[in-house]
Amino acid sequence: MNTNSARLRRLSVIGSLAVGTVVLLAGPASAHVSIPGAAEKGGYGTIALKVPNEKDDASTVKLEVTLDPKHPLSSVMPQPVPGWDVKVEKSKLDKPLKTHGKTITEAVTKITWSGGKIEPGQFQQFPLSVGQLPTDADELVFKALQTYSDDEVVRWIDPSKPGGHEAEHPAPTLKLVEKTSPDHHDKNAKSDKNSDAEDDKGEATASGSDSGDKDASDTTARVLGIVGIVVGVAGAAFGIVAGRRRNA
Repeated sequence: MNTNSARLRRLSVIGSLAVGTVVLLAGPASAHVSIPGAAEKGGYGTIALKVPNEKDDASTVKLEVTLDPKHPLSSVMPQPVPGWDVKVEKSKLDKPLKTHGKTITEAVTKITWSGGKIEPGQFQQFPLSVGQLPTDADELVFKALQTYSDDEVVRWIDPSKPGGHEAEHPAPTLKLVEKTSPDHHDKNAKSDKNSDAEDDKGEATASGSDSGDKDASDTTARVLGIVGIVVGVAGAAFGIVAGRRRNA
């Protein structure tokens, strides 16, 4: 009995060690600096760089983002992130931008967040308001450098590989989609107008029905009144004739 118990204990310990070894070999799931979602071409929008901490023994202390020089944006505004300082750098444009009747000669080319911490097992989002987004591209690349508290720098700058294969350190990319057609708004407006017209028609029909009922009632009242007068006159005449007969 004791021998069996000892064997069970040894098997249990071996099983636990095996499971622990598998977990250690598997390691944490890989996560990248990314830009979830998509934005419409030619428009303005708010995006967010999602920065996970991939290390177990260090914190992320800095994020540097470089904008795509092929597609400069006339407006780039970072949203304040509690605990983080932000620095926005601009550069002269080789070719000025014209937007909303204004000529833009410089644009934001780099944004740096520092002074905060992303602890192991956590992530942080860094929102940006951007525009006007290009209409001649399907994506916008934001190259990023992630600095850890142990001075390691991870460079998220690799371009996407052909065939859909993911690079080792892919650059954060904003997907650009065609602008939604406003036709559905017009259709809804027309539908509302038709509905209102039908309601007005229904009210007019109901009003006409009420008017018809009222006219019918008035006509009936007139007929009954005339009949009453005729009956009254006939009764009076009959009374006079009967009286004369009695006197005779």
